[in-house]
Amino acid sequence: MSFFKIFIAEDEKVYSSVLHYHLSLNPDYEVTVFKDGKSLMDNIHKKPDVISLDYSLPDTNALKLFKQIRLVMPDVPIIVISGQQDMQVAIEILKEGAYDYFIKNEDTKNKLWNAVVSIRSAHKPVENITKKEGKFDLTKVLIGSSAVMQKVVNLIEKAASTQINVSITGETGTGKEVVAKAIHLKSNRNTGPYVAVNVAAIPSELLESELFGHEKGAFTGALAKRTGKFEEAHKGTMFLDEIGELNFNLQAKLLRVLQEREVVRIGSNAPTKIDVRIITATHKNLAEEVKKGNFREDLYYRLQGFPIPLPPLRDRGNDLLILANHFLKEFCEENKLTGKVLTPIAKDKLKQYPFPGNVRELKSVIELSAVLSEGNNIDTDDIVLNSYNLVEDFLAFEMTLEGYNQKIIQYFLKKYDNNVVLTAQKLGVGKTTLYRMIQEKKL
Repeated sequence: MSFFKIFIAEDEKVYSSVLHYHLSLNPDYEVTVFKDGKSLMDNIHKKPDVISLDYSLPDTNALKLFKQIRLVMPDVPIIVISGQQDMQVAIEILKEGAYDYFIKNEDTKNKLWNAVVSIRSAHKPVENITKKEGKFDLTKVLIGSSAVMQKVVNLIEKAASTQINVSITGETGTGKEVVAKAIHLKSNRNTGPYVAVNVAAIPSELLESELFGHEKGAFTGALAKRTGKFEEAHKGTMFLDEIGELNFNLQAKLLRVLQEREVVRIGSNAPTKIDVRIITATHKNLAEEVKKGNFREDLYYRLQGFPIPLPPLRDRGNDLLILANHFLKEFCEENKLTGKVLTPIAKDKLKQYPFPGNVRELKSVIELSAVLSEGNNIDTDDIVLNSYNLVEDFLAFEMTLEGYNQKIIQYFLKKYDNNVVLTAQKLGVGKTTLYRMIQEKKL
């Protein structure tokens, strides 16, 4: 199989991991990350199809590295990503022949994705890059074997086979954007752009321009024409995350876009036709928001389309440990750590915690545990769990009163080294009563 090779030069570990993970969702992409310019140049003989450079690297900068690459590969498309919002830098690099220049922010991963799609489309015939049915393997991105997740996989397959709008619901950290991207990749729009917008992350006064675009001079500060996200997503997929945060004024404008399949930039009267598949996500109950008057009922029904509810991690059974091992293996491979394993008591500790932050929190906990562990065994002391809202987390187990009593007794027995007398004193019960409870419940 011939992969589309992507080189990324980025020394910031977290950011490089985000870019690597995001691009690797396409199984046809072979993504390699380098921490400096030298390591990239040492591998340039592998002939990447596209290169992404961070402007400031430990041993060089993007402009110098750009010129080095050009001597060896004069035609390879090069994208530069920078944390410094300096237009002079951008202009200089673009004059040298860079394909594009992005400011480093939360939207960069999606801009890079779209740039790679455009580059690949321009350099290879469409028939060579169109995915065959079933080629994209959902199980590679949706890890787990629980019945509730198999249902999610089935729903994704059904949603991807049509053009119906999709609404994804679930708690924070359950993987709503992963599901949205999977639907895009499984659909017949997979060669088009995938554009994601987090509605909650953009100030409301800027969101209209971000979504619909504006003309030069449309308002103070509009120094140039701007193409909105809907136009960028033409022939592809638009993912609107946290749609429940959209203000009422913009809800009306979004409804018009959905009805007319066209957008009108701010400062213009000319509509632009668009062909976009809409996927939305929220952690809110939009039906309740409609009842409260916070969300338009007509827009709600337009967006509802094909609903996909995502289960919280605490309802996914043994998926928790499958995911934990997956994240551990992935992190160790990326950081050249070998032989790291979770001990049985570490696994028990993970299983006892309800993970209010869901899969995202589990990934963070596992990666930290790999760093904290001294040897190959990851033990309970290496598992750092969030103590915020501890009472709420404890109650999230939804056990019987008897079950809670057992957990409390077990906790204090462990805390006081199985000292029954001291534990009885702390719990305010007689030691005879506690002995009996221990024997009856086999604590």
